Amino acid sequence: MAWFRKERKPRQPRRERLEIPPDTWEKCEACGHTDIRAKFLRSFNVCPACDFHRRLRAWDYAAMLLDEGTVSEESGELRSVDPLGFPEYPARLKRALTNAGDADAIVTVTGLLETLPVGIGIMDFAFMGGSMGSVVGEKIARLGQRSLEKKHPLVIISASGGARMQEGVLSLMQMAKTSAVLSQLAERRIPYISVLTNPTTGGVSASFAMLGDAILAEPGAVIGFAGPRVIKQTLGQDLPEGFQTAEFLLDHGMVDQVVHRRELRPTLSRLLRHMTGRPAAAGHVQES
Repeated sequence: MAWFRKERKPRQPRRERLEIPPDTWEKCEACGHTDIRAKFLRSFNVCPACDFHRRLRAWDYAAMLLDEGTVSEESGELRSVDPLGFPEYPARLKRALTNAGDADAIVTVTGLLETLPVGIGIMDFAFMGGSMGSVVGEKIARLGQRSLEKKHPLVIISASGGARMQEGVLSLMQMAKTSAVLSQLAERRIPYISVLTNPTTGGVSASFAMLGDAILAEPGAVIGFAGPRVIKQTLGQDLPEGFQTAEFLLDHGMVDQVVHRRELRPTLSRLLRHMTGRPAAAGHVQES
């Protein structure tokens, strides 16, 4: 009878489909290594397998370099317009604002780098390929003027495909505009350090990116004016191995040092303190 025995019912297997958020994993563009996103973030977006320096957003650079709680944006209200009536340019600007989240291709901030007051301009490739338009030139000029007034060092981190074609000659004029303010810094012996990231090309590399008192570059960064395909067609011959990489330019005297991203903050602090004659801050040991 059922009263004196336990009826065993077949158990239904429990099948729960676990949904993994799409942004949990990241894949290295260079070697294909896939790892959790948090691991990439902890290493400043450098691949833990092959050490490839992936692109880092402007605000992430600011947080990495400047002391916590000291970051203040400058000229954040500036916006690009369509002075030449270039076809579809307003729509592209609107998409870039939505997708990148920044006002333009550069973010200019002030703050403390290991207690040393600095101004930093950080280009963001996510905004129209980091192209240099009137707003980029104006932001750099204003940040440079602030450095002149406050006598604070200036750092610019470049990542750009060159001048913004939709603004024509107005974009090209920014090369002279930014170079002029940097020459004033040089006259008054106010340090300016240029940091080249992947890629730094076109009008940016032909102006302020190569005018630093010290020029640093991230490992593997592509740096040049024209692309290797154009140069190869012009010369009519094959290019050397590693042409236009940071390491190639270091060997040929175009950059002063190739610096790993995790060493960028202490390297900038050490160089700027040497240039300004200021001692190391308490709690920060300067390596020789």
